[in-house]
Amino acid sequence: MQSPCNREASQACFHNFCQLPFLGLAEPQSSTSLTTVSASRHVFEAVMGSLIYPSSQFTDHESLPSLQESFSNFTKAFPQYSQTDQADKIREQEYYHLSLSNHVCFDYIGHGLFSYSQQRSHSWKAPVASTSSASPPPRQYSSGLEPQFFDISYKTASLRSQIQHGGQESELEYKTQRRIMALMNLSEDDYSMVFTANQPSAFKLVADSYPFQSNQNLLTVYDYENEAVKVMIQTSKNIGARVMTAEFSWPSLRLHSGKLLKKIRRKRKDKRGLFVFPLQSGMTGARYPYLWMSMAQENGWHVLLDACGLGPKDMETLGLSLFKPDFLVCSFFKVFGENPSGFCCLFVKKSSSSVLQDSSGTGIVRLVPARRPSQISEELANDDVETEERTKQEMHVDDSLKGSSSGPIFRQQTSEVTSDLQETKEISVKHKAPEIEESTTSFESSKSQIIARCGSGHSHLEYRGLDHADSLGLILISTRERYLINWLVNALMSLQHPRSENRNPLVRIYGPKVKFDRGPALAFNIFDWKGTKIDPSIVQKLADRNNISLSKGFLFHIWFPDEYEHEKEQIIETRTSKGRKVLNWTREKLHSGISVVTVALGILTNFEDIYRLWAFVSRFLDADFVEKERWRYTALNQMTVEV
Repeated sequence: MQSPCNREASQACFHNFCQLPFLGLAEPQSSTSLTTVSASRHVFEAVMGSLIYPSSQFTDHESLPSLQESFSNFTKAFPQYSQTDQADKIREQEYYHLSLSNHVCFDYIGHGLFSYSQQRSHSWKAPVASTSSASPPPRQYSSGLEPQFFDISYKTASLRSQIQHGGQESELEYKTQRRIMALMNLSEDDYSMVFTANQPSAFKLVADSYPFQSNQNLLTVYDYENEAVKVMIQTSKNIGARVMTAEFSWPSLRLHSGKLLKKIRRKRKDKRGLFVFPLQSGMTGARYPYLWMSMAQENGWHVLLDACGLGPKDMETLGLSLFKPDFLVCSFFKVFGENPSGFCCLFVKKSSSSVLQDSSGTGIVRLVPARRPSQISEELANDDVETEERTKQEMHVDDSLKGSSSGPIFRQQTSEVTSDLQETKEISVKHKAPEIEESTTSFESSKSQIIARCGSGHSHLEYRGLDHADSLGLILISTRERYLINWLVNALMSLQHPRSENRNPLVRIYGPKVKFDRGPALAFNIFDWKGTKIDPSIVQKLADRNNISLSKGFLFHIWFPDEYEHEKEQIIETRTSKGRKVLNWTREKLHSGISVVTVALGILTNFEDIYRLWAFVSRFLDADFVEKERWRYTALNQMTVEV
């Protein structure tokens, strides 16, 4: 019998909502059915391409149609969008801070655990203003209380020992694990799960534990610079791995299939290694078929599936039921538009766990109930009193044992105390994504004991954010995101400079343009009327002033065919491994690529959000926009920010 999750995915395919990676993985369809799907996609792209007034180009931001007019045209062209209004209702009821603060968030990637309404109920006084990408405002909570739902504490254990032997888990961890595995449509019979601080920590754990001494190859498929991949590459190189990367063809940035196929089917007799694969680019929105996982497995590779950039219901597709990866990584944040901290989950297929080696790597964490600062201070004070009393007792015992033959009893007692302290040596750290956090040993042992005792506290949590994703379902979410991201792409491409002879476009989009099966992510740059690229950092800062949170990234591993070789020098930038621009002289390793502005849509994104981004970008049609913003900011006595 087909599971409800797979049944919904099948329905998505038959309703022409099937995404490219899933084609060919469902039950065989007739040629008529496939022709219908192809025709439907062509109609979708044709309608979307002419949605903003046929052949219209906007050269002035004041000439843009209003929000109401644009939305009316949008819903007339795609009446199915109105059937996704359940997402709008959830946003209005559970995430009303987005409207109150007039904030637009395009910088969240992962899955939201809780709603803002829940956070309000967990706090005495929560702020209305949301965080922003470039300069987040200070948060103010009464009595110093910051609602957290949970905290994380680092655990001293290797990935192999944790998978094979496990450990005592709290009720909070047990319920969280069960809830997440249900969301991911994964069976506890097939996979073990560990919590990690973030995505880089998860990747490093795998790299530390993977036998690169015998399986020497690491093959990654990323068209952008990813901190987690950088950590894995450096770690694996230190062990002796040979690193290979996929390449992406200019100008479409499509995956160069021929080159990747050769790397997967290497003729060398040595064992293959680890194949690290995302189903879609977290920056360009390009999607890659599941069949690459199958091909890698057939050629002897272990597969790590990076699901951090996928939507909350994309795991319910047919592909994972057929091609089960050896490792799977997925990230979670607390509250959309308010609290990006959270954790990452690393899943290890039980039949593949025997390949893991012992390692001294860190990154595994425990979930502990959040503590109020007043509670922690009070317990620390109580613990200090207990420690002082215990010390006095031990000193009294020490005096009574002087000159007696029972000295070893005292040494045994103190060794047991030391052992207890070592067992509770877990450092409580508040997680801040996406930085890599390392365990430190400077905390007093009394604090460690308090954190260790947190597991016995209140641990019931309602994961309302995950419940919302379940209630919306795969079809509704994918349909909604498809309409919104394609409208945004089409709108941005309609902006043209008025002063240039050739009507140069204001925006250049990298990767797929208007496309039925593209993902809800977008990479682009803005150019002035002379054709000079505006620094993505400037765009991000100006967007932040307009209450729009954007991200920026670096596209690389770009392959230029001979006919485009002349464009390479004009397009490609060179920077150091630390992200700095290249000076005349440097010892750092250099990387070539393209710095870009990035946008990520989620299940709570609505039409007004993408319209506001379009309207903001159109302001750059004014040749003096950047300079005007600089002077306006200074005139308002704001802190000087270089733009």
